[in-house]
Amino acid sequence: MGSTTLKSLLMATSILASAGFAHAADTTLTIESWRTDDLAIWQEKLIPAFEAKNPGIKVKFAPTPPTEYDAALGARFDAGSAGDIITCRPFDKSLEQFKRGNLSSLKSLPGMENFTPVAKAAWSTDDGSDTFCVPMASVIHGFIYNKDAFDKLGIAVPTTEAEFFAALDKIKKDGTYIPLAMGTKDLWEAATMGYQNIGPNYWKGEEGRTALIKGTQKLTDADWVAPYKTLAKWKDYLGDGFEAQTYPDSQNLFTLGRAAIYPAGSWEISLFNTQAQFKMGAFLPPVQKAGDTCYISDHADLGAAMNAKSKNPEAAKKFLSWVASPEFADIYANALPGFFSLSSTPVKMKDPLAQEFVSWREKCKPTIRSTYQILSRGKPNLENETWVESANVINGTDTPEVAAKKLQDGLDSWYKPAK
Repeated sequence: MGSTTLKSLLMATSILASAGFAHAADTTLTIESWRTDDLAIWQEKLIPAFEAKNPGIKVKFAPTPPTEYDAALGARFDAGSAGDIITCRPFDKSLEQFKRGNLSSLKSLPGMENFTPVAKAAWSTDDGSDTFCVPMASVIHGFIYNKDAFDKLGIAVPTTEAEFFAALDKIKKDGTYIPLAMGTKDLWEAATMGYQNIGPNYWKGEEGRTALIKGTQKLTDADWVAPYKTLAKWKDYLGDGFEAQTYPDSQNLFTLGRAAIYPAGSWEISLFNTQAQFKMGAFLPPVQKAGDTCYISDHADLGAAMNAKSKNPEAAKKFLSWVASPEFADIYANALPGFFSLSSTPVKMKDPLAQEFVSWREKCKPTIRSTYQILSRGKPNLENETWVESANVINGTDTPEVAAKKLQDGLDSWYKPAK
């Protein structure tokens, strides 16, 4: 073979190789999500930040409407057409996909050391030995209040239960505002904004929640009945017709300035910022007495996983390590005030209301909602039953003791703690 032919061959090979290299380098990752409201944040902030640092990897955010997401994703997994990155719902739905082999283990992914076991709980196996999603965001519970109303009535922010009820009495006596904006018609509102909001201070957060799973505590124990006794007292402060009041009604009562306090989840912040024409503040679930340790529901909301059958596993891992980084945490949490980073590195929030919520992590012990891990897998479903009983207690149709017994009996009918 002549040297010219050899040169041509070598040249052709190198051209082919470089063409192949260029092709391999330009990888496109697709993100599956139910968060259609996040689209602009991904397109304008997150994806450009990642792509700037990772030339050759393109990212496409392709959400499905929330009500269709679970079914559509399941069908795409079965057909082998699911995206590379899967946005994870907390607990059982994602655990089921992991058990089916659809999600990869991420326990050794660089960046996972940025999260505590509580932060990873929603995306770990029951025994905590494996984790399959990078924690992205959580929501925190507490109370949002109308600062103008508090100033007008000379009310200081309550820290104990006695102060909380004294504030409610003062607001009620004045008559200008409904003391608490919460209804019981939608059921979940009474449980999520009521029971799961104040409950951790009674059952001592993770201590009580894990004891319930182990079977060493029961819902009929004093620490679990106590929050219902407090909720029963809320009835007098909810305004006329609260039994027929829906969740959007409660939001409107507060943002229109007709109610002084809103038992809240931090996800309300963005909406309230655009709708309320008054100054707002937030305060912690009141402790029973001064000096008590405070607990907050800092509930895991969404994470990100890797499709186990992704054709771009290396690029997907690179992306997920970035999602685990402080840079991602800062951009995401500030773009969506009220959805807080679960990273151990604190993120300074630009929104003052969001900063107030997230600052509680530094002084209180975090926990997640008591019904979400393991205890709502059977029938009756403890989460849904807690909705019903929380509304019943506030409405006065069940006593706290009767409600607790119904919940424990339902749980006993199918759940046997691991011995």
